[in-house]
This record gives sequence, C-alpha cells and structure tokens, in this order.
Amino acid sequence: MDTISNKVDAKGRVSLPADYRAIVKDLSSEIVCYRSLSLPCIEGCLEETLDKLASDIETSTDFFSETQDNLTNLIFGDAKRFPFDSTGRILLSEKLLKHAQITTEAVFVGKGRKFQIWNPENWEKEEARIRAEALKNRPSLQPKEER
Repeated sequence: MDTISNKVDAKGRVSLPADYRAIVKDLSSEIVCYRSLSLPCIEGCLEETLDKLASDIETSTDFFSETQDNLTNLIFGDAKRFPFDSTGRILLSEKLLKHAQITTEAVFVGKGRKFQIWNPENWEKEEARIRAEALKNRPSLQPKEER
C-alpha cells in the first residue's frame, strides 16, 4: 500500500486507489468505514477485518464491561458498508466527511489490513508528528547476543 491522494466530488464520491482495490479483489465487495476513535480521519477495512476486530475485543475484554460497551458502540455502531460504483468509487457519508474534515481531496494511508482516509492538511501534520515521535523514540539496534 501507499499514501495516495484522490479528488472527492461534490456528492462525496472518491475513487479507491488501485493498490487498495487490489486487496478488495473485485468491485462486488464492499468496504466498511467508520470514524476513527482518536484521530480526525476515517478508518476503512474489509468486512473480514472488522469481524476479526470484533473477536479481538470480545477475547481481550470482559463481555459486560464498560470498556467493551464503549468500543463496540463507537466502532460497530458507527461502521457502514460502502459498495463500489461501476468506476470503483465509494460514496462517503456526510458524517464521515465532516469528522475527517474532508471536502475536495482525500489522502488514503495504508495500514496493513486497513487504511485511513484523511484531509490532506491534517495528514501532513499527523505524519510530521509521527515522524518526530519515531525519531525521538527510535530504538537502538544491537546484535542479538549483546542484549
């Protein structure tokens, strides 16, 4: 995957970059998107990734805990399936676009089995923050036997 910028039309339609479409396999699939819990962006993934997340939450938290309730409400209560049109675009909801402050352009950021969609200016700031943090906390590399 990569970091790719695409135009968003007046109706909120955006093309999924070709590298991202490859993981979907075919345009009869759907992408699931929801508002990020902690960042001003949209989280996107396939249904199977969302299913794995549900399993992980169930096994790592008490089924009746407030933590599990909060996570499942915020993620699954917000998640929506987005089908592709004939040209490989998805129509993002106003709620998602508003949360991510996306108007005319969207930046897709690959994250393994999922991706994020950002306002370009917000992504630029976030990427700078991440790079600064990585440099500050960069682990020193030592040969295995010296550890």
